[in-house]
Amino acid sequence: MGRASVSFRLIAAFVTLTATIAFAVPKAGANDAFADARASMVDKIEDIAGAVGPVDGRDRIDGEVLAAMRRVPRHLFVPDELTGLAYADRPLPIGYSQTISQPYIVALMTDLLDLESGDVVLELGTGSGYQAAVLGELVSRAFTIEIVPGLAEQAAARLAQLGYENIAVREGDGYYGWPEHAPFDAIIVTAAASHVPPPLVQQLKPGGRMIIPVGTRFSVQHLLLVEKEADGPVRTRQLLPVRFVPLTGGH
Repeated sequence: MGRASVSFRLIAAFVTLTATIAFAVPKAGANDAFADARASMVDKIEDIAGAVGPVDGRDRIDGEVLAAMRRVPRHLFVPDELTGLAYADRPLPIGYSQTISQPYIVALMTDLLDLESGDVVLELGTGSGYQAAVLGELVSRAFTIEIVPGLAEQAAARLAQLGYENIAVREGDGYYGWPEHAPFDAIIVTAAASHVPPPLVQQLKPGGRMIIPVGTRFSVQHLLLVEKEADGPVRTRQLLPVRFVPLTGGH
């Protein structure tokens, strides 16, 4: 897809897809059948954070991030046949050669954004919509882009049925960001890029943070923290080795 010919399709939250894609509608509550599993997942995240040690100077995941992950029903974001593995600390396939990330990585990347409740956030790589749902629990607005049409449609329907009115899903090449809603307080990329996309740096608000895995499928990937200083300069720091599916598109 060429830079000048990029086209996007906004997936409306109330699309007729909801008539053909069936999901359990209620958001997770304290008494649902998976509450204990989510609590155990969060305990595991805290254990891993302690074992990994400080990342960007922090040795634990922020309590608000963990609380958000206790609320989001991860079992609704994985294929039905994998429901029993939904709260294991591991990535899982979601179709189209894509995965839902390991819960610890979701928590870590979210935490590294230093989010505030009034923030506007951009996500690249919607996947099943789980990371977007976690963001939706923490910020004012989240915009998320998915290049695979089937995943974009499913995620939009799923998030709408779960009541996330503050999340907008778009189908398209995330490399170019979503300039109509820029600048963003934070940007999160959930697929490995060969480099930090310049359009994303441009769309990051001064004082904002971007977290992105960089590297190829067959080389070591590293999680990078990109910070745009209030007066304009950009700092990039390499945090830890990771493994993500590659970012795709026409770039």
